[in-house]
Amino acid sequence: MIHWNDGGQTHSAKWHSENGIDPHKKIQIADDTLTADVAYRLACEGKAILYQGDFQNARQLLQALMRRVDKPSKKSKRVDRVEKEKVRSPLDTFNAHRLAQSQRARILGMLLIQCNADHSIPLRRAPDVKQACHEVYGGQTDPYVISLRELLGVISAHEWRKNGVPILARGDEAICIHPHYGVFSPVRGEYIQLICNASWPKAIQAHSIAFDIGVGSGALSVVLAMRDIQKIVATDVDERAIACAQDNIKRLELSSQVDIQKTDLFPSGKAALIVCNPPWLPARPSSSLEHAIYDPGSRMLKGFLAGLKDHLLPDGEGWLILSDLAEHLGLRTRAELLDWIALAGLRVLGREDTRPEHKKVFDKSDALHAARLAEVTSLWRLAVQ
Repeated sequence: MIHWNDGGQTHSAKWHSENGIDPHKKIQIADDTLTADVAYRLACEGKAILYQGDFQNARQLLQALMRRVDKPSKKSKRVDRVEKEKVRSPLDTFNAHRLAQSQRARILGMLLIQCNADHSIPLRRAPDVKQACHEVYGGQTDPYVISLRELLGVISAHEWRKNGVPILARGDEAICIHPHYGVFSPVRGEYIQLICNASWPKAIQAHSIAFDIGVGSGALSVVLAMRDIQKIVATDVDERAIACAQDNIKRLELSSQVDIQKTDLFPSGKAALIVCNPPWLPARPSSSLEHAIYDPGSRMLKGFLAGLKDHLLPDGEGWLILSDLAEHLGLRTRAELLDWIALAGLRVLGREDTRPEHKKVFDKSDALHAARLAEVTSLWRLAVQ
């Protein structure tokens, strides 16, 4: 529960945070008279702002907070000048970037609004977000308080889910994946193309069976099914990922080919082809929504490699989809990856590479620009030694 005082009376409501943030202890009631400078000072001091004015004004206030957070202070400019005189490693740059992201999220998460039990917002000019919130939070029996930034993310995710993300074409028809909130969206299409263009392993001719480890949105399972693999067993441990994949498989009428199971890594049995696109960065996620990007200690990557040998049919292959961004950031070396492959009793048959073309690659203001510019995404073809 979250508690606040208003007009001498104590109020409380259910607190909700998808990022696992604890309920704020210091709450300041605010309306349309609150200036951005005062709001920024309050947020930096650790005081949350429960907004009770006009919804559109609240959005503008959040945008103003973003501008203040992203504008370097005179002190940070002096620190940057000193840092530039030093030789900063890619790992130091990454750690500084993550710290800045965390501080930014903390400040922007201080602007709160209250929602009714039916997910309506009791503010002037508030949009109808009932469907978007119900998709994420389900049915509620009591009012709740949420950060405006998280709510806008829920609304954005609803639009992605409604409109879909094209991943390939079938004749004149665009095949789309409809990602759910909290499930990684296949907006980086380069890894999809790697799967589309790769030639099948020999074992597929006799056994048209594939496993998709860490199914996520279901994008890779859909590509395998569209390429006429007869049986695909897809696994994941995340409930939202499973629901999302099931939704997409059903939407595309592929349920007869794709079986989705809740299990950690491998299902029982063996397959001619096993694909895996694990989180690419071996670092600790700072929120529940970052688990698709960060894999602490490379747990999923190591688990996939260690178990692959026991689940491949003779002449079968494992396809590991992996970016080398971690190598450019100093989080993992190529030698470590090759050692893990060898220790798992595997050999590399070949590697097919592509370069990402998403907008961050070309954003020179991005702290990780140098690493992103050098990034290569690869399909590693692995077989038993």
